[in-house]
Order: sequence, then C-alpha cells, then structure tokens
Amino acid sequence: MVAAASWAQRLKAGLARTRDAIGGALNADLGSLLGRRRIDEALFEELESALIAADCGVEAAQALIARLRVRARKERIEQAEDLRAALKESLVELLAPLERPLRLPAAGDGARPFVIMVAGVNGSGKTTSIGKLAKWLQGEGRSVMLVAGDTFRAAAREQLAAWGERNGVPVVGQEGGDPGAVMYDAISAARARGIDVLIADTAGRLPTQLHLMDEIGKVKRVAGKALPGAPHEVLLVLDGGTGQNALAQVKAFDAALGLTGLMLTKLDGTARGGVVCAFARAQSLAAKAQPVPLRFIGIGEGIDDLRPFRAREFVEALVD
Repeated sequence: MVAAASWAQRLKAGLARTRDAIGGALNADLGSLLGRRRIDEALFEELESALIAADCGVEAAQALIARLRVRARKERIEQAEDLRAALKESLVELLAPLERPLRLPAAGDGARPFVIMVAGVNGSGKTTSIGKLAKWLQGEGRSVMLVAGDTFRAAAREQLAAWGERNGVPVVGQEGGDPGAVMYDAISAARARGIDVLIADTAGRLPTQLHLMDEIGKVKRVAGKALPGAPHEVLLVLDGGTGQNALAQVKAFDAALGLTGLMLTKLDGTARGGVVCAFARAQSLAAKAQPVPLRFIGIGEGIDDLRPFRAREFVEALVD
C-alpha cells in the first residue's frame, strides 16, 4: 500500500491546475490587500471568477461565495489566511455529502459475489480504473474476478486481460457475442469459485446513443436474473478533464442504470478538479434523497493511483 503522505502529495500535484486558479485569486488579490487588512467586494468577484474557471460551475461558485460572505461578516474576517481557511471549510461542507466510501459485506456475509458494474464513455479511463479498483479490493483482503463485458472492442478485452494478469486475478470474456450472456456466465463462474467481488466492464457509449444505453440496461437486468440483488454497485467512470459535460453524463447514466457511485479519473495535473464542486452542487439541487456519491478518485496510471474520495483530504489538496 502507498503511504498516506505519498498519496496526499500526488493528489496535491494532480490538482495543481485547479489550485493555481483558486490560489491565484487569493494570493494576488489578498496579497495586495494585506496592507489595509480589508476584504472587499472586488475580491469576492475575483474569487468567484477563479472558481468558475476551475470548473466549479456557476451554481457552485455562487453558492460558495455566498457562504464566504456570510462567514466573513459573522466572523469578521479581514486577513488573507483567515479567508483561505473559511474557503476550505465551505468547500468541505459542500463536498461532504459526496463522501460515502464503498461498503463491502463482511467476509462470509451476504451473497457472493458482490457484483460491481462499471460504465462510462469511451476514453474516460474505465478499463484502467477497473484494474486499479481490483488492486484496491485485493488490498482490502477480497478475491476478485473481472468480466470483459465490452464484447465489441477487442482492445478493451486485451486491456482488461492485461490488468487481470498484472493483478493476478481471473478474467472472463469472449470475442463478440452478447454482453448480457457474458455477464450471466461470469456470475455463474464467480459463484462456483467462491469469488468475493466480480467487476464487470461494459462497452463505452455516449449518453446520446440510446440503443446502446438500452443495451447496458439489459446487461444490468441479466445480472439480476443470474444473482438476485446484482449488480450491488453501479459505478460511472468520469474523465476529470471533461468539465461540465460530466454533469450531463451523470444524469443520463443515472436515468438508465440507477447509479450508486462515481469514479473520477485523470486528476493528473491536466484536469480541473473543481468539477467535483459542480457535482456536489448539482446533487444538492436535485430531488433525490441522497446524492450519487463519489466513491473513488484516480490521479495517474499507476496501479495504486486510485483511492476512496475523502472530502477534507481533497480540499486540502485543492486549496493550498
């Protein structure tokens, strides 16, 4: 396992682009204000623009600035570092509802396997994230099997097979054929072998490809027939560089599959991590009783570059 400090450092490096956008507003404007020790409206406007530029979205940026104004007034904040601390706390409050780590049944409890179905658009880092997730689950003491449910793209099967070999876990798949049938056979195989967790890859698709969205719904239904209650987790992988379009992906896939969680990938310095704030704000405005949680974040290509999302840890990396 990678040391916590090492993970924190890499996460901070991965969020450098976002941190620079937010910190630039704080450092440049507040630094010039330190002489008179006052925070004015111009600063709040500049910070709101920086949050929007960091992919936080207009709704989230406005909500954060509104909270900061209230805090600054109530707590009589006048200095730069005090405002930075207040911003961190406001961000933690915004993101905290997304922090609901994946809960696996205790060893020996519940039906096996625990089935995780993974979806996402092409290029989101879906198959790579599955490989990393398999490694994380092994670190939790669980046996894992992978399902190459993307029967249309040979490269996807080969890529998943490579991750299976790298992790030392079996991979079930076939060239061509019906992805629902592959899912059914894989669940049967996992049950026969006593596997703890079965992770199913699915063919990448755009939310606008309605026939493919219907098909992935069929795969989910087949899983339920093979094992009542399956899939137990439905995760959507999102590219951290997608920006606000990620919100549309979440909405479409949630409508088709009933998402239980998100995985945000490629937070490697090129993406703007502020999109997590946009997720949180959109979820808070939705009618759902509970938001779709952000289960995991990924920061690189390494096998250990995937960890459960922690709101405060993320904010500390986001705001230096």
